[in-house]
Amino acid sequence: MKAMRTLVRASAIAVTAALLTAPAAAEDGYRLWLRTQAPVEGPIAISRLGDTPTLRLAEAELRRDLPAAANLPVLVALASDPSVSALRLPVADLGNEGYLVRPVSLGGRPVLLVTGNTDRGVLYGAFALIRHAASGGQIGSATLRSAPKVKLRVLNHWDNLDGTVERGYSGESLWDWWKLPDYRDPRYTDYARANASIGINGTVLNNVNAKADSLTAPYIAKAAALADVFRPWGIRVYLSARFSAPIEIGGLKTADPRDPAVAAWWKAKADEIYRAIPDFGGFLVKANSEGQPGPRDYGASHADGANMLAAAVKPHGGIVMWRAFVYADTDPEDRAKQAYTEFKPLDGKFADNVMVQVKNGAIDFQPREPFHPLFGAMPRTPLMMEFQITKEYLGQATHLAYLGPLFTEVLEAKTGRGRETVASVVDGESERHQLTGMAGVANIGDDRDWTGGTFNQANWYAFGRLAWDPSLDAAAIAREWAQQTFGTDPRVVDPVVDMMMRSREAVVDYTGPLGLAHVMATGHHYGPGPWVSELQRPEWNPVYYHRADRQGIGFDRSRTGSNAVAQYAPAVAKLYANPRTTPESELLWFHHLPWDYRLKSGETLWEGMVRRYDRGVATVATMRREWDGLRALVDAERWEKTAAFLSIQEREARWWRDASLAYWQSVNGLPLPAGVAAPEHDLAWYKAQSFPHAPGNPH
Repeated sequence: MKAMRTLVRASAIAVTAALLTAPAAAEDGYRLWLRTQAPVEGPIAISRLGDTPTLRLAEAELRRDLPAAANLPVLVALASDPSVSALRLPVADLGNEGYLVRPVSLGGRPVLLVTGNTDRGVLYGAFALIRHAASGGQIGSATLRSAPKVKLRVLNHWDNLDGTVERGYSGESLWDWWKLPDYRDPRYTDYARANASIGINGTVLNNVNAKADSLTAPYIAKAAALADVFRPWGIRVYLSARFSAPIEIGGLKTADPRDPAVAAWWKAKADEIYRAIPDFGGFLVKANSEGQPGPRDYGASHADGANMLAAAVKPHGGIVMWRAFVYADTDPEDRAKQAYTEFKPLDGKFADNVMVQVKNGAIDFQPREPFHPLFGAMPRTPLMMEFQITKEYLGQATHLAYLGPLFTEVLEAKTGRGRETVASVVDGESERHQLTGMAGVANIGDDRDWTGGTFNQANWYAFGRLAWDPSLDAAAIAREWAQQTFGTDPRVVDPVVDMMMRSREAVVDYTGPLGLAHVMATGHHYGPGPWVSELQRPEWNPVYYHRADRQGIGFDRSRTGSNAVAQYAPAVAKLYANPRTTPESELLWFHHLPWDYRLKSGETLWEGMVRRYDRGVATVATMRREWDGLRALVDAERWEKTAAFLSIQEREARWWRDASLAYWQSVNGLPLPAGVAAPEHDLAWYKAQSFPHAPGNPH
């Protein structure tokens, strides 16, 4: 036996050495972070107790991806199985989705047990073990234990019925509505598998700018076909509901939520959906925002609308996710205040199966925003975090911008209510809410590599991991992803993680330093446009947000301006009210300051802005050189695509920098600091650039 163990260890060392020294294999990115596959010869011994579709998937995943280097057989089993329950393992607090992986003795033989209270928990445990092994961990001695801190971990697909994707930069929609329900593309299974591997348990199939057709019988059947594919992977489907559907497809004359006929229509519609999809999750609703219909059209409140829908799905165990993104021309003073103004008075008035889904910041997924003031302001209402995984404002598909630091920056923010953080609001710890959730606007399309580029996959991955546990570290997640995506060679992993952790700040630097926001071009949100000032509504224009003039720059949200700081708890409001105590990364979000205002570095505001623009461009140039150095260690296909993207990013970072500086100089009349390169072109050249067919533009 000792000789056998020695041989196994020697074989494992040999396999590891071969993997580190073998030439990189061709790779198109399709396999995402699930690239490891067990060798055909001598795979690890895996057995299963119990028989459900999900348990069979857990066993199959381990057979497929667990390397043969373990010296213990692996057993997949429910904690309730008599042979496992006799071990009296600590599983009571794992809930319905938690898992336990540990070596045990079962029937007199040592095994590595993968267990949970449900088959979903076992599946998550199987993926956790695969992740552990692919990240360089030992298999035979693995002891892993985790349960999700957030109940609903949901992707929001902004996919339209015609196959386009709003704010999508990775091709067309993954859903082929035309061929559904008859043809179920194998990619649907691979999509579900990828989501299950990171703990995502729900998906909203259609755009929040919903079409009523999504709720008709043919499309319900199509959604049901997808639900059948996703179900064994622990994923429920949801639908975005158009609030005016009773009029558009129901023949009613009103969608007033207080009208009994409207409520009856929605109840019948919910019943119809649940007959086709028994585990349907519920509705996501965008109402009274950007022209979408809603209850305020009838003088009713958001709570009236949400509660009417909640009553329709409640008998089936469904929920309503009601978005707090209410972007309408109702508060000309400051768009950032609108959601708080409309929703704060409704705290405690929503039904118990309603979640208010709140964007991470008060405007719109900017490269940096302060956390949304509603977090910490509605203690009697479950608030669902909404992040954007697709990089609408961060270079779209081509710019390397790892969003883990953006997500954790928001989650770790203190609300000002004692020790409360945004994360503790979202995961229910703060107010003991049982209904908790986190949503991510998906970056997935039908591109072969799913997300339009290798590093974009990391943002999907990071969202899933943080939705499972908001306390995880962004750098640790980046390392975990890099090891699974490129292998465990530190010569690759270390520089890749370093690039990732600097990338988002670089985008902030070359697009909107010191708290500037919403300075992009119109419509497609591609490239700089701080000069845009002629759009119909004030808050559509970048000049509304930066308010640059000869005297200074920034939006005054202190008491002398819009007083948006008053929407935060007193401790946070006090911090943001004073430019000297406001974090400089958010300075111009809250304050209009003179160009010669002195930063903590001693530089003037103008000098500090210019230095940050240059730093952003320099960071991208450095990342490009670092990636060049990895050419021999990364497969050619992914290396070449990423190299091309970094070239695009460096060119466009310079464009952002030059166009922005040319415009600011036209406003402030100041020279550039000594030694700083002038913009390549004059301002008129930058203003003349046009991109009418940029991808992801709403239509």
